[in-house]
Amino acid sequence: MNTKYDFGAETDDRIVYVRAVAVADLPDEIRAQAGDLRTLYAVHGADGERLALVADCQMAFALARQNDRTPVHVH
Repeated sequence: MNTKYDFGAETDDRIVYVRAVAVADLPDEIRAQAGDLRTLYAVHGADGERLALVADCQMAFALARQNDRTPVHVH
């Protein structure tokens, strides 16, 4: 089976990845801003670039959707 299939025009990758990050693993300046939180949630682009850090997972998903991205969990 070697049949070509037209998937349509290429589009920008709209998927972002959300993962938990231990505050202890972050730089000092971010730890200072995290207050009593032990975990933050990072939103990453498909290329691995960290786009945002937020206080909870629900906020990470909402932020992604508000910016026309499709969030998925990374374990």
